[in-house]
Amino acid sequence: MIRVVLAEDQGMVLGAFASLLDLQADITVVATATNGDDALVAVRELRPDVLVTDIEMPGRTGLDLAVELNRLGNPTRVLIVTTFARSGYLRRAVDAGVAGYVLKDAPIGELAAALRRVHAGERVVSPELAVAAWDAADPLTGRERELLRAVAEGAGNAAIAARLSLAEGTVRNYLSTAMAKLGARNRTDAAKIAQSRGWL
Repeated sequence: MIRVVLAEDQGMVLGAFASLLDLQADITVVATATNGDDALVAVRELRPDVLVTDIEMPGRTGLDLAVELNRLGNPTRVLIVTTFARSGYLRRAVDAGVAGYVLKDAPIGELAAALRRVHAGERVVSPELAVAAWDAADPLTGRERELLRAVAEGAGNAAIAARLSLAEGTVRNYLSTAMAKLGARNRTDAAKIAQSRGWL
């Protein structure tokens, strides 16, 4: 029996996934969570075989969960199920040690098959996502991504400087470089472009 924790912030989708997966003879959903923090608690307590998770959720994202489980040495394998067919997300998922990345609009049979393959030690990527991975590479550095995430949250340069212990001029320089790389009109535009490509 493959033991699964399911993390999804949309209640209706969560309930549908849980019901459909429980219909599979060899899969049992041992816990569900509507945010990344609760999902992490469930995985640490229950040690499931596979965590099936969305990317964007309150608290920790699906990618954050994968990174944290790797850091903890937790053997639970991570399968991302998302609506986002973005090359940036896929690259970050691979870097985070995610074992599978499939789209939500796939039939439940495909999701179950992907889950079984991930459990068996394989790496699974939807064909549409594999094609998307050949899109433009992420040009941003880790620090530029960090600053653009703060911009996307509405933080001003002074607040970002204080949060990251940087000089305000340094923040401006990083953001100017990021804007040039993305061909953005301003810092807010740069954050939107980076988000739309899955780089944040």
